Amino acid sequence: MKLSYFAAGVVFCLALAGAVRPMSSQETSTARAIVTASSKTAEDVTTVPRQSITLQENRKTQEVTGWVPLRGQRSGLQLVVLMDDSSGGNLGLQLNDLRAFLTALPPTTQVAIGYMRNGTPNLVQRFTNDHAQAAKALRLPSGQAGINGSPYFCLSDLVKHWPGGYSNVRREVIMVTDGVDRYSGGRFNPENPYVQAATTDAQKAGVIVYSIYYRGAGRADRNLVVSDGGQNYLTQVSGDTGGKVYLEGFGNPVSFAPFLSDIQRKLQNQYELTFVSSAKPGLESIKVKTSQPNTTLQWPARVPVGSGTGPQ
Repeated sequence: MKLSYFAAGVVFCLALAGAVRPMSSQETSTARAIVTASSKTAEDVTTVPRQSITLQENRKTQEVTGWVPLRGQRSGLQLVVLMDDSSGGNLGLQLNDLRAFLTALPPTTQVAIGYMRNGTPNLVQRFTNDHAQAAKALRLPSGQAGINGSPYFCLSDLVKHWPGGYSNVRREVIMVTDGVDRYSGGRFNPENPYVQAATTDAQKAGVIVYSIYYRGAGRADRNLVVSDGGQNYLTQVSGDTGGKVYLEGFGNPVSFAPFLSDIQRKLQNQYELTFVSSAKPGLESIKVKTSQPNTTLQWPARVPVGSGTGPQ
C-alpha cells in the first residue's frame, strides 16, 4: 500500500512538471514597435545600425530581434489627415501647404482625409494612392464653435475602426485641432479619461499621432487656460504614441510648411523594431536607446505584447 502511495506521488510530480514546462515556453513572445530616428545633422535619411539599439520593457532589458528601416519595399504607409471641423475659417490659408505635402508623398503611401465632427472622424476621402485626389478632398472647416466637442472621441473612433483594415504597414495620423476637450472642462487634467482612452486605443492599434495646434472658432480658445489645456492634451497623446505636437505659442502658426516638412522627414526615418517580451498579453511600457552619435529616437510609451494583441 505504501508503494502505491509512493508511485502515485511520483506520477503526480511528473505530471505537474509536464504541465509546467509548456507554460514556461509561453512566457515569451515577439512584440513590435515603430521607432522614429532623428539626426542632428542636415541629412534627410538616417542610418541607425541595429547593434546600436537597446530596449527595456518595464525596466528590464530585452533582446532586440529585428530593426528594419521602413523604406523601399517596406515603405508602406496608411496616413489619415484629420481636420477639426470647428477650426476657424482662416485655416483655409494652410490648405495649400497641406495639398503640397500630400502630393509630394511617395506612391507607397495611402492617404485618407477626415473632418472631426460630433465625435466621429467623418471621412470625406477613404484611403487612396491618388494623392492629387486626396488633396482635392481638403476643404474649409465649417467653423461652427463647439461642433466638435472632443477630438479624442474622434481619434478613438478612427483607430478602433481603421478605414484601411489590418495590413502590415505603418498607420499614422496628422491631427489638426485645438485639442480642447469640452466634455471635461477647459482646464488641463492629466488623468482626463477621454484623452487616456484615445491614447490607449491608438497604442493598441499601433497608430502614431502627430498633432498641429490650430485654434477653434468661438470664445473658448480666447481663454489661455483652455488653450493651455488643449495643447497639453495634444502633447500627451502625440508623445505617448510616438509622434510629436507642433505649435507656436497660443496663436495660429503662420505656415504649416515647416511642420509638414519635419513630419515628412520623420516618415522617411522610421524603423520596425521587434523584441522578445516576457510580459503577459496587454500593453507594456518600453524605452528604446541608441549609441549612435547625434541621433535621437521617438517611440510609443506602451506597445501591445503577447498573443492576441496588436492591430486587428
